[in-house]
Amino acid sequence: MLLTSSAGIPDLCIPIGMAKIKVERPSWRALLRRHKFLQLPAAHDALSAKLIQRAGFVAYQIGGFALEGARFGVPDIDLIRFGEKSAAVREIIGASELPVLVDCDDGYGDVKNITHTVNVYEQMGVSAIFIEDQKPPKRCGHMAGKEVVPPEEMAEKIRAAAAARSDKDSIFIIARTDAEEVNGLDDAMRRCERYLKAGADAIYIEAENSEKDLRRIARAFKGEHKVVNVFEGGGKSPWMSPEQLQNLGFAMALYPTTVLFRMTHAIEDALATLRSGKPMDENLAVSMKDFELIVNLPKWALVESKFRSGPLAKVRKAIDKMLA
Repeated sequence: MLLTSSAGIPDLCIPIGMAKIKVERPSWRALLRRHKFLQLPAAHDALSAKLIQRAGFVAYQIGGFALEGARFGVPDIDLIRFGEKSAAVREIIGASELPVLVDCDDGYGDVKNITHTVNVYEQMGVSAIFIEDQKPPKRCGHMAGKEVVPPEEMAEKIRAAAAARSDKDSIFIIARTDAEEVNGLDDAMRRCERYLKAGADAIYIEAENSEKDLRRIARAFKGEHKVVNVFEGGGKSPWMSPEQLQNLGFAMALYPTTVLFRMTHAIEDALATLRSGKPMDENLAVSMKDFELIVNLPKWALVESKFRSGPLAKVRKAIDKMLA
């Protein structure tokens, strides 16, 4: 049965079978109960969010590294603030029905700022956030030169974030620490214990240096939700397969660079081909027809054909065949 809006227009998203009248994302807790382990590629714009959903993932993340690099063309070194990032997040989550985890950096200030951040993102429909204990100006967790705030300062932010949400299921709070590289793994683990007591729903130790460290973290926090960052293409942590990470006891794996770095290479390759005067290799590109489906042209063709006649009305026959 095709779901329709109040105007009788099918809300066609890709895949079409996932269309809904209203986006009602499951809570992050429910998602973890259902799937046990989440692979979370990073979306940097609305198109990449649509492609992640089309590829069959059940959730995704919006990370600072990809967002700042792709949308603003700057490195992840605390140049972009909450107002600019939240506008970008709104556009991205509007393009996909999937539950989304958003990188909230250090909360963008003190307990007042993290309260505001949680309020804004909850209203947008964000499912989960992570906040970190870096001292500003913060930077990508896999860059050198990081500093961390005292753990009590971070614990205050976690308590404020937990108090700001309407209920425990509205936004899932992940506490990230960057202390391993600064003070060693022992301090990072002590911080995680404190952050869990402050109200964090999960812990995330950034930039583990070895598989041994990952195993130690998994043993120390058995029974807790744990996050690992699979920073492909130059990160400090060892690569492990999703199955290996799940078997260790991790619940979520972030992939902040996988899509971004592949996309960047593809754009450079396409531009080099164009500059050399060669035609596009159609085997390395989507077709016009496929792209129209990705950006949901059929939905808008139906809107136009219902309320007026125009250039898109001729697409109606093709749509009728799709829906038959």
